[in-house]
Amino acid sequence: MNRRPARPGWLQALAAHGARPAVTQLFLGFASGLPYLLVFSTLSAWLRESGLSVAAIGWFALAGSAYVFKPLWAPVVNQAPIPILTARFGQRRSWLLLSQASVALAIVFLGTSDPSADLARTAFWAVILAAASATQDIVADAYRIDSLDRDLEGPGTANFVNGYRFGVLASGAGALLIADQWGWPAAYGVMAVLMAVGILTTLTAPEPKRPPATTDAPFRAAVIEPFRDFMTRRNWAMVLIFITLFQYGEGLLGVMANPFYLDLGFTKTDIALVTKVWGLVMSLVGAVVGGLLVARFGLLRALFVCGLMQAGANLAFAWLAGMGPSIPALTVTIALENLTSAMATSAFVAYLSGMCDRAYSATQYALLSAFAALGRKIFVAGGGEAAEALGWQMYFIGTTLAALPALLLLLWLMKKDRHFR
Repeated sequence: MNRRPARPGWLQALAAHGARPAVTQLFLGFASGLPYLLVFSTLSAWLRESGLSVAAIGWFALAGSAYVFKPLWAPVVNQAPIPILTARFGQRRSWLLLSQASVALAIVFLGTSDPSADLARTAFWAVILAAASATQDIVADAYRIDSLDRDLEGPGTANFVNGYRFGVLASGAGALLIADQWGWPAAYGVMAVLMAVGILTTLTAPEPKRPPATTDAPFRAAVIEPFRDFMTRRNWAMVLIFITLFQYGEGLLGVMANPFYLDLGFTKTDIALVTKVWGLVMSLVGAVVGGLLVARFGLLRALFVCGLMQAGANLAFAWLAGMGPSIPALTVTIALENLTSAMATSAFVAYLSGMCDRAYSATQYALLSAFAALGRKIFVAGGGEAAEALGWQMYFIGTTLAALPALLLLLWLMKKDRHFR
């Protein structure tokens, strides 16, 4: 009779967060998280201050379409060498360096644009930044999958999520505080400098070992085989539907959060200190709790519980809409949302990573995360119009309902697939 391997104890699971490969993920996560808000919620605050309507800001989310289409160039990132850089740093690190430098430059140019005078220029550089950021995500995700052993997947993923949250803090609270004092160009300029964290980490981290068969494989095989391999798995189509829907409710909330705070009467400093700084504290706790739940109880069970809690926490925003600009109410709302969101994200990223074959990690993870981006970034583009039509309270109740189909589908997948139990 086969027995499941013993799960690690709480202290052993916690200590794994300090292993060097797991710590590296903390800093790579920071570099991945930094540009995200500069394309989405931080940019939406800038756009709102520049006079754009809530509906127009919602559609501006389409500037992040690169996150959805990144599987189109993921095979190139996975296989194609970069002259000079690849010979010196290896396949993964060379692409990390190129993408991180591109992100830094795009942030600078986006910061020098003026949405009130030339919205098209702002949109152009937002698209370029999203493309560079999506490319960095492809490589960072592949590096994480390639470099973490099975026993470090949960802690390493949790560290990556925590690092991502630190990056979000910098480009959220940091950018808002700087913009409040010195303007948006200065805020974006400082964010560009902070990308040095990712570049220095890449320069000092080791190149992960990759299966020899993929290193010398024909380029055509590198493009086709990752998709063919994934589609040989049971219930692969239902898995993709689940991945698309899982973060839809959270995406509807996130795309309208900053316009909602400003409309409710909070200042940029309020938003920075409560939603970003306090939110980060709760996110760090949530990411660790999510990683511990995965290690202790298994992936799918943890994913369902965390997803259910995340959906329920959205109702706090409907409550906040009725309370008005109350700092205590905002503090409670942000605590619930960030804690549960980080728990769910930690489990979800571990789920996506576990679905990938290491031989095709860059392409397969890009494919899966692109489907997640459909629900989180593209399908939410009409959120501004929905908020204007429904009002803030009904809109946030709707975000909770939007999360339920994915949870029902996850229950079905749990019965069909025992791989992650």
